[in-house]
Amino acid sequence: MNGPSWLVASILYGAGLRLMEALQLRIKDVDFEARELVVRRGKGQKDRRTMLPSRIIAPLKAHLGFTRRRHDVDLKNGAGFVAIPDALSRKYPAAGQE
Repeated sequence: MNGPSWLVASILYGAGLRLMEALQLRIKDVDFEARELVVRRGKGQKDRRTMLPSRIIAPLKAHLGFTRRRHDVDLKNGAGFVAIPDALSRKYPAAGQE
């Protein structure tokens, strides 16, 4: 395995996450300084903290840098946004691109 598949498998094994927990991680759930992951709405709809394996910190940072650069290019090309519910998109017009 390599690339994003390796990264997900490493998080599953190294941090003890379930598949959907790993796939639903957001950047705000990763704390590099404390070496922790925040799992939101895990089993039993509870939040929990777990360790971030030191072996995947560098590859994860590299992956995040790559996706950030790709997102910036998408924004320049008029893409790179997500759908936001109507009420939120009226209240926060730029939320889908932030």
